[in-house]
Amino acid sequence: MEWLTLIRGRRSVRAFRPDPLTRAQIELLLEAARWAPSPHGRQPWRFVVLTTPEAKLRLADAMGVEWRRQLALDGQDAATIDLRFRKSHERITGAPVVIVPCLYLAELDVYPDAERQDAEHIMAIQSLGCAVQNLLLAAYAQGFDGGWMCAPLFCQATVRAALDLADDLAPHALIPLGYPARDPVRRPRRSLDELVVHWE
Repeated sequence: MEWLTLIRGRRSVRAFRPDPLTRAQIELLLEAARWAPSPHGRQPWRFVVLTTPEAKLRLADAMGVEWRRQLALDGQDAATIDLRFRKSHERITGAPVVIVPCLYLAELDVYPDAERQDAEHIMAIQSLGCAVQNLLLAAYAQGFDGGWMCAPLFCQATVRAALDLADDLAPHALIPLGYPARDPVRRPRRSLDELVVHWE
C-alpha cells in the first residue's frame, strides 16, 4: 500500500466483527511497534496482549468500576453513566484482540536534575505514541482496524491489578483490534495553513 494512502486510510474503529485475528497477524503489529524511534534506542514500552474473553472481561469490569466513580465525580447522571459504561465495556470485550501498551522507564538515562529527568520521561511517552502509531498502521495495512483508548491513564493501578502487571509497567492505552463491524464516522482534518505556525 502506498504510504500516504495507508496513513490517510487508517481510522479509529469502535465496533468489531467477531472474526478472530491470527497470532501471526498480531505479532506483525508488535514487530512494527518495536521499530519505532525511542530515546537512546531503549524502547521504553512493553505490550500486554489480550485475546481470551475472560481476560478482556476482567479488565473491562475492573476499569468500569473506576470509570463509573469518575463519571459520577464529573456530575454525570446515572443514565448517561450507564450508557457510556455499556459502550466502553462493549468496545473492550467485543474486540477480538486488545493490546495494552505500557510505559517502561527502568532502563532510561538518569539525571541529577529534575528538568532533564522530566524531559527523559516525556521522550519516552512520545516514543510510546510512535510505537502505537506503527502498530495501528500495520493493522490497517493488513486489512483490519484498531482504536486508541486512553482510559488506562486514568486508572493505572486498576489496570495493573486486573492484569497482574509489575509495578514498573505504566499502562497508557487500550488498543482494541479486529475487523470493523461498520465504517466509523471520520472527523475532518485541519488544513496545513492552520497547522503550520512558523516556516522560514
